[in-house]
Amino acid sequence: MSDNAAAQDSSNANNTELVEVIYTRRVLRFTLGVGIAVAISAFFEWQLAFILPVFVAKFLVERVAPTIQTVYELLNSMVVTIGIAWMVSFGPVHYPFILLPLLALMMLWAYYLFSNPKWNFFATILIVSTLVLPYLGILHPGIAIFVGAGISLSGVIAVLIFTLLHILLPDLAPEKERFSEPELSSDQRFYEAIRALIISFPVITFFFLFEVTGALLTMIFIAILSLQAAGTKSIKVSLFLLLTNGIGGVLAIVFYNFLVIVPELAFYVGLTMFAALIFAQKIYQDPAKAPIFAGIFTGLLVVVGSTASSTDSDVATNFYIRIAQLFIVGVYMVVASFYLETRNWRFLPSNRH
Repeated sequence: MSDNAAAQDSSNANNTELVEVIYTRRVLRFTLGVGIAVAISAFFEWQLAFILPVFVAKFLVERVAPTIQTVYELLNSMVVTIGIAWMVSFGPVHYPFILLPLLALMMLWAYYLFSNPKWNFFATILIVSTLVLPYLGILHPGIAIFVGAGISLSGVIAVLIFTLLHILLPDLAPEKERFSEPELSSDQRFYEAIRALIISFPVITFFFLFEVTGALLTMIFIAILSLQAAGTKSIKVSLFLLLTNGIGGVLAIVFYNFLVIVPELAFYVGLTMFAALIFAQKIYQDPAKAPIFAGIFTGLLVVVGSTASSTDSDVATNFYIRIAQLFIVGVYMVVASFYLETRNWRFLPSNRH
């Protein structure tokens, strides 16, 4: 009995040590990955380079290790992005009755894929490309193909950083592939996709029809967050999104004012890595609350990154406009979710539960 007890204690100690090593490596990978991505995007400053750290953070949180599926998703997203950019450059961006139905179909496809863990990254790039490229094509004809190439380049570099970090710091988790089958049936996924489209598409239509300048980040936030607010208890989820956006906005203000005091690339990278270190510990300590901290950190990265890469003369004003956009998105989500929950959508599938 004593030998068995000793063996059991030794096994438990080894398991505890392994868990600690796995946790430490994941925190370190996240911190280094975000820091490398911020440094590269800030130094080279290609079109929409600020989304590179967001892609890297998304990979590191949602994927245990690089797989062939990661490369497959990347290749597909590049093809689709360039295809959308080509269509925008030569297609009907100035014909809203043709463009808007196409946007709705592409967004519906992206929302449907979001609920499948295997295609989440592809769906993210798809929704960003679907909104960003036509919008910029209307405001700045001819730029769409360059922005599309920028999005694709960000995806390629994100996968390379993700892969390099796993080569240097391999993940020791016994389960390398976390992809699982979608929790919802096909009908239920389609139902959620329709609800997300109902939330996001009215405001997307408004921005496209009236060619509202400066609305790019607002559209992206609404499009991505609307799927999270489309499920059960959507009002509570929307209130949660309002809270996370608010916290992310406050942190972005603090972050931005530090950068105003010390406007150096090295300080920017170091400050971002410090924030990544803090958030990584929260994300990996409690996986159940990981979406909360990941959402706050994503908002911080997008707002600060888009401001740091801005070439406008009035950078400070544009920064606070972006902060206001975060709050507007949160308020809109609450209102739209309340409307959605208080209506009976008879034309949608009813077997979602």
